[in-house]
Amino acid sequence: MKTDAELSHADYQALSNLRFTLRRFMDFSASAAQEAGLPPQQHQALLAIKGHPDRERMTVGMLAERLLIAPHSATELVGRLSKAGLVDRRQDEADRRKQTLELTAKADLILQQLSQVHLREVRELAPQLIELLTRLQDSTDD
Repeated sequence: MKTDAELSHADYQALSNLRFTLRRFMDFSASAAQEAGLPPQQHQALLAIKGHPDRERMTVGMLAERLLIAPHSATELVGRLSKAGLVDRRQDEADRRKQTLELTAKADLILQQLSQVHLREVRELAPQLIELLTRLQDSTDD
């Protein structure tokens, strides 16, 4: 691995471009969510719940981990989602202390529309991201 003294201008440029591209996508994502009537964090929560592996149901604690937020913040977020008719909370059958989360039909529809738009944007950015990541990967081989 290169030390700071060994990093080239191209390394810094690739990192800067990667960060810019990721931020551009995040800005796109936040704007798309707002246009759909959702705060960005609620969109992220819906996607995390929908994208969770089928073998187990999403809990509030798992959602907190997935969104990198505190458990009490996840509880408040789920409360807002529930009040908006986007998430149903159910008591976990195996552990009554836990609540599992399930999207409502309303949330599924909103998330499907947002995800289609997001996938188009990702597909547009993919060549650029692949090039940047390849450049960064190649520079570690030196």
